[in-house]
Amino acid sequence: MITARAIEGLGEIERGADLAALIVAAGADLQEGDVVVIAHKAVSKAEGAVRLLSDVRPGARAHELATEQARDPRLVQVILDQSRSLIRATHGVLICETTHGFICANAGVDLSNVPGDEVAIVLPSDPDASARALRRRLAELTGVTPAVLITDSFGRAWRVGQCDVAIGCAGLVPAEDWRGRADAHGRVLRATLIAVADELAAAADLARRKDAGCPVVLVRGAAHAVCAQDGPGAVSLIRSAEHDLFR
Repeated sequence: MITARAIEGLGEIERGADLAALIVAAGADLQEGDVVVIAHKAVSKAEGAVRLLSDVRPGARAHELATEQARDPRLVQVILDQSRSLIRATHGVLICETTHGFICANAGVDLSNVPGDEVAIVLPSDPDASARALRRRLAELTGVTPAVLITDSFGRAWRVGQCDVAIGCAGLVPAEDWRGRADAHGRVLRATLIAVADELAAAADLARRKDAGCPVVLVRGAAHAVCAQDGPGAVSLIRSAEHDLFR
């Protein structure tokens, strides 16, 4: 049985916060095989991945896009700063490839669940490295080495709505490869590659409300996917451009 429990009581995360210590202090009774799932905003806040719009000086391209989309040019500039490329600008949304290689709306830049009206929160600069660091720190504090996922809400090209996915991963096999194995009827599977990290991210998101201020969820029962090594990280889930049907 897989269970997901939101860890309450962390409070507002400040820059420089020892996030692992806060998780432990909030009552996360970790066991081997657990998966600690953390909404990226908690990590971004602790790492100072925040931009004050009052400090942003938008360029010509940001002004052009802001005019087209009726948006704040300062926010558009932050989005461009977080992007390798702008793939599409449509319906008030900028579909971008982030500096990490993720394809998502507005390069993951968000204004929600952030104190203040002039604050934009961005993705951690290296979410896999952040997950590995949190995993090491949790092990130091507890003697237990859980898997750690850092998540964000992404839209899906073939589906309506958003779903949490893993953008950072440590101590977990991100994708379980069933290609070459047989199904229940003995047929060989040709394309089945199970996105375990994303499925756990989505399951964890169901255990918390978006407005509850509970960025951390403890998932138990997925020990089969937890590994001793940090593993390849969530970057291994990024589809290459030549295999991306939407680029």
